[in-house]
Amino acid sequence: VSTFSSLQSVPFQGTILGGLQDGLQIIIKGAVLSSSGSRFSVNFQTGSDEKDIAFHFNPRFEEGGYVVCNTKQKGSWGPEERKMQMPFQKGQPFEICVLVQSPDFKVAVNGSHFLQYSHRVPFHRADTISVQGALRLYSIEFQPPDIWSVNSAPIGQTIIHTMHSTPGWVFPNPTIPPMVYSSPSPTYLVPYFTAIPGGLYPSKSIIVSGTILPNAQRFHINLRSGSDIAFHLNPRFNENTVVRNTQINSSWGSEERWLPGKMPFNRGQNFLVQILCESFCFRVAVNNQHLCEYNHRLKNLPAINNLEVAGDIQLTHVQA
Repeated sequence: VSTFSSLQSVPFQGTILGGLQDGLQIIIKGAVLSSSGSRFSVNFQTGSDEKDIAFHFNPRFEEGGYVVCNTKQKGSWGPEERKMQMPFQKGQPFEICVLVQSPDFKVAVNGSHFLQYSHRVPFHRADTISVQGALRLYSIEFQPPDIWSVNSAPIGQTIIHTMHSTPGWVFPNPTIPPMVYSSPSPTYLVPYFTAIPGGLYPSKSIIVSGTILPNAQRFHINLRSGSDIAFHLNPRFNENTVVRNTQINSSWGSEERWLPGKMPFNRGQNFLVQILCESFCFRVAVNNQHLCEYNHRLKNLPAINNLEVAGDIQLTHVQA
């Protein structure tokens, strides 16, 4: 569930300063319009004139539905690659995740791998993202590479862009210090509970940010599978630690409390928690610093499909 403000203005175009990078993930959230138009597209291109498009991703609700991928060089399209499946539905929300890697673009739709597209031109030439067609655009999020590299210092950053319908909006350079752009003064009631559409899968990330109350004792972030808690992240200020655990059939397992350094949460201070789901574990970063890994005790990741946040905090941003 995206908490970003909706961008009604499509077509949209934004500059990616520095161009695409190996390992960069771009997550696009929106909804397909139910009535107008039969196609939409996401382009990674050079500049704003659309003469050079490194990757053209073009779902078409025609002839049963299919997706066209292509590259345009100096104004001329190359041969189309067609995937004769349609993962989108008119009138329904979607999430597209594009992972840039050295051999190809990998595309997942709504949490499931959909296709890969081999590079025909050097991907770093693409410095602009363009979205157009029969859709409503909610958000575009950039996740730079290496945020989860434990040995790098500092540990990367995630930059979240809330799109506003401002002509000429320019994305900050992913190499600048961490920052988060979110909806103006969002408010959430605590405890907060929301569904995770499609559940978890490797590369799925959960982001929670807020402010810890001055007299806080504890708060928690739970990733739930039905009545079970697959991952319980529980900062405790009276014990000066962060407890991790799993609850199955109303019974808690063994706690994990070890921290690589000092307690990363502070009373009265803002915080940003990022939880990355991988095939064997969760990786947790706090304020863009790696905190811990937690091996999965509940292995059915798609069944982990609810998020709960509660405790002594003011909640300002959630992305699940």
